[in-house]
Amino acid sequence: MNHAETHATDQTAHPGVRISAATPADAHAIAIVHVASWHTTYAGIVPDAVLRQLSVAQRARYWQRVLANVQPPQQVFVAVDNERVVGFAAAGRERGGDPLYKGEILAIYLLQSHQRQGIGRRLVGAAAAHLLAMGLDTLLIWVLEANPARRFYAALGGHPVREQMIRIGGVDLLEIGYGWQDVRPLLAWVGAS
Repeated sequence: MNHAETHATDQTAHPGVRISAATPADAHAIAIVHVASWHTTYAGIVPDAVLRQLSVAQRARYWQRVLANVQPPQQVFVAVDNERVVGFAAAGRERGGDPLYKGEILAIYLLQSHQRQGIGRRLVGAAAAHLLAMGLDTLLIWVLEANPARRFYAALGGHPVREQMIRIGGVDLLEIGYGWQDVRPLLAWVGAS
């Protein structure tokens, strides 16, 4: 798929990488990023058995279903470098019924080779701008406490506002919810306003 021709793009911060809305045709590429990112991000955090069981084929089927059934305010964005998906972000309505935070970045993953280049910031910006356009002006992102990406969300102005325990592979892990009570300053910061 030629993303340059089929999607509206944002090339402001990193001209070689385009951010665009994902389509069902992107499911396999998203699955590759999803599995690779879990291996590089969560090694030593989640049980090794969980990482060994990850399957690109299984994740591709999951993302195919998600992308075939996207309903507003849900949206998935891909970061494409030289016609290769190198990252993605999924956004939608906050899943837990939080009384303050109405929008959520449900997932955001970027290949390790493309981190620290402003692409993750652009994915957050695309997701937050979409949520704001859908009338969701507050935002929550959940991240495992042991995940070094916590610093990324703090650098974008997110504050730790929620905590919850989740179980992955039989192990209880603490998740921290980073919140923005207004996404407009975040959008100004990431250059997506």
